[in-house]
Amino acid sequence: MLGVAVSAAMLLDMVMLATGMRASFGSLLVAQGFQIRLAPKGTLPFDTDATIPDASDIIQQLMARRDVVAVSPVLGAQLHVEHGSASVSAAALGTIAAVQGDYKLLTGRAPTGDDEIAANDALLEAVGTKLGDTLRVAAGFDPQLRTFTGRRSLRVVGRVHFIYLSAGERALAIPLDALQSMEGPSRTNRVSLLMVRLRDSANVESARTGIEQSIHTVSAISTATAIEQVEARLSYFRQLAFILGSVSLAVGFLLVTTLVTVSVNERLGEIAVLRAIGVRRTSIVKQILIEGTAIMLVGAVVGLGLGLVTARYLNSILAAFPGLPEAISFFLFQPRDAWLSLGLLAVCGILAGIYPAWRGASRPIAHTLREEAVA
Repeated sequence: MLGVAVSAAMLLDMVMLATGMRASFGSLLVAQGFQIRLAPKGTLPFDTDATIPDASDIIQQLMARRDVVAVSPVLGAQLHVEHGSASVSAAALGTIAAVQGDYKLLTGRAPTGDDEIAANDALLEAVGTKLGDTLRVAAGFDPQLRTFTGRRSLRVVGRVHFIYLSAGERALAIPLDALQSMEGPSRTNRVSLLMVRLRDSANVESARTGIEQSIHTVSAISTATAIEQVEARLSYFRQLAFILGSVSLAVGFLLVTTLVTVSVNERLGEIAVLRAIGVRRTSIVKQILIEGTAIMLVGAVVGLGLGLVTARYLNSILAAFPGLPEAISFFLFQPRDAWLSLGLLAVCGILAGIYPAWRGASRPIAHTLREEAVA
């Protein structure tokens, strides 16, 4: 029974792994209501350091479309936050507070002025800062002059949680114009990403195709397209889930087959007596099949609980993979996963009992009774 429970736990974990990434990533992408992302042509968002030129013109083109509700431009950069005699690196997102979809405000307010920023807990702890304090922030470091470039004094006005960043990553949000100015002429009117929110009645794929055809400097990525591209990169997880899930089913099948076969062999005399007094062969087969299914399902119920515990532990390990958003879950529990696992195990329990049941019910009655008497 313990072996069946372990097999059931592995099966549930693999079903959760196969479906969890897709569901988790899809819910993450639509968390803020933006259905389409525009990245530099041929890239994924923030996949490279490439940027989109003429951002203001592109935003005007997008807002002119009847199916577009809002456009959120985002510029990514790496800034240096001075901390005593040293500095701390932090990811910076230049956004427009009114339409941003990259962070959730925890306390304070969103930065709107050129001298304001909002930071996450990791950065605030790293530099020992709280709301209202002023930080010296630089866009770069000149190794020859040994001085910072693009230096500014910025006041922390908000504490935020960044939706798409990995756990523990230090980051800050700053108005888009301010970050473009700090980065210098190379970032003038450029952004790393444009997020587009459509009307509820709009067809996402039609809008994506239309945008990509009219704006040739970008790749338009819908939620469905992004999920497909991420799944292609993480396809080995699905393959692993399929292989290990198949192994767990095979192990469960063999265990139950062995248990039922041993049980039937121990009761051959009892089965022969039942047939001798007129019990139908099909009734005996049904009883043995029910026994095999019951063994599998009892072990499966225990295994489902064990699977949830192990899934949480495994997810904590995989979620620590560098660069993955904190909100991504590899093992996402959904009720249909439990039902699918129970259904597969029940089928295996029935199949596992077919051969020993038919073998036990088909033995000659007289010969079996004589062997039992002699024994």
